[in-house]
Amino acid sequence: MSDVIVHPIEPGTVTLSVEHETRYDYDSPVEQAHHLAHLRPLDDGAQRVELFDCSIEPTPAHQRAERDAFGNHRTSFSITAPHEQLRVVARSVVRLAPRTIEPGPGMPWEAVRRRLRYVAGAPFERASEFAFASPCVPLHAELRDYALASFTPGRGVADAATELMQRIHRDFVYEPTATEVSTPALDAFVQRHGVCQDFAHVMIGCLRAIGLAARYVSGYLLTHPAPGQPRLIGADASHAWVSVYCPPLDPGFAPVAGPWLELDPTNDRLAQTDHVRLAIGRDYGDVTPLRGVIRGGGEHTVLVRVTTQPADGAQHEPADAG
Repeated sequence: MSDVIVHPIEPGTVTLSVEHETRYDYDSPVEQAHHLAHLRPLDDGAQRVELFDCSIEPTPAHQRAERDAFGNHRTSFSITAPHEQLRVVARSVVRLAPRTIEPGPGMPWEAVRRRLRYVAGAPFERASEFAFASPCVPLHAELRDYALASFTPGRGVADAATELMQRIHRDFVYEPTATEVSTPALDAFVQRHGVCQDFAHVMIGCLRAIGLAARYVSGYLLTHPAPGQPRLIGADASHAWVSVYCPPLDPGFAPVAGPWLELDPTNDRLAQTDHVRLAIGRDYGDVTPLRGVIRGGGEHTVLVRVTTQPADGAQHEPADAG
């Protein structure tokens, strides 16, 4: 499937291309398979998808594109012919705009917490759906206590959340072999080791434990090789970071990214034009790039390769992968 959208070029924007390949090799034929994919980036005020193409081998017997409950692009497909390999390659060209929301004094975090609480007869605050526990991010007292070291009385939510990100980056060690996809957030918190998914789940758990709203953001990060070395095609990986609800003090202020501040605890930085947003959910389980149910297949191996690079020849500052 392919889609091309033409948008006017705006000053200050950056265009990135992403290729995301997933390949499953099975020991024995898969008789039937049903899959769900989140592989098309978001298209909103902060970023625009200018080109998207997704190839699936073998060709699905049925395929449908739709939006999920969080507004993400989602594709479901079924393969009814026996197959010993599944290969899905998504290619995107995305134009990103600089985010206008920055950490600062802002609204006190206690006021934001009150805004997210249910009050009979009051207008529904949509952000509140991200203030509760989710399957991968239960609420824990240990996470609450860790968060409160940054969220002191009267402090602005954006300012405190930025410090929380910095502390997680300082206190935790990035170690790819330390955790698995199913590792609970509290386990990652206790051992202080993990990958970008763990960093994001821990930070989200901290924020929700004190009554704030936080979203899990799945996407891609533009990375750079060492000076003098060529770009390693396929060496990048999918990435994850956190989106914190930060309503502005001024009701008339409308930042490009909406009232959400995106923070990358793995790299200790704001998510800007080197972060491509793929999907947003409560946790990783809502936005898994590719998952499914199969009949047959036996044991399998999986290969994932992601390459994110400038599509417009622009120069970018280096960023660490997660």
